Amino acid sequence: MRNIFGNSEKQETAAGRGKDEGKERGEDMNTGKKTGVHRTLSRNFERRVKSELFLEESLPWHFNPGEAYHCFSFGDVDALTYLRAILKQQPLEYILLSTFSMAITDAETLLRWQSQGLIGRIDLYLGEIFDSKFVEVYNTLKGAAAFRGGRMAVFRNHSKVMAGFGERFDFAVEGSANLNSNPRCEQTVITLDTGLARFYKEEIFDNIRSFNKDFDDWKPYKLKRDETV
Repeated sequence: MRNIFGNSEKQETAAGRGKDEGKERGEDMNTGKKTGVHRTLSRNFERRVKSELFLEESLPWHFNPGEAYHCFSFGDVDALTYLRAILKQQPLEYILLSTFSMAITDAETLLRWQSQGLIGRIDLYLGEIFDSKFVEVYNTLKGAAAFRGGRMAVFRNHSKVMAGFGERFDFAVEGSANLNSNPRCEQTVITLDTGLARFYKEEIFDNIRSFNKDFDDWKPYKLKRDETV
């Protein structure tokens, strides 16, 4: 039996030793050829890139507090692209996201943004079938939500809302699209208004009671600006 840990020099047979050694060879005809590269993109990644480019053609680069942006897309812009447009302008201390469904690729995108420091605390509000039909997505997001004291609330929910708070502006995103990729026409309104963001957080979603019991010790997030010394 061959000893794979032994001295390879001793194990080399006479027949195998230098069978081709000393044979003169001509110049390698492949030397100097240009390195070949073929780039591939997953369907979801390619769609997300195109979605972002489509939106950049329509929205201003800098959002202005007090303004609202009403968008109607024709299957070319996904819901998370609107959040990405905001994250390009500022990181967020806190965000709530309400959706009926979500794909695993979109969940992984949220986790990546959080790990990059673009998002602090996340609270997620999900449709009643989420933890049974979208188990992989639920489990993927569960740890991230709990990491900074957030929660995932499952209830009879079909609303699509994002509300967040940052140093430059606070906002609410209201629309028809779930937090996933789809080819349908969707309408979305981005409103830069602190009162509206607080309305969704403090009067609506902070008071939601969840079917699931995974976050029983959850407490509503207190913004840094509201903390008293």
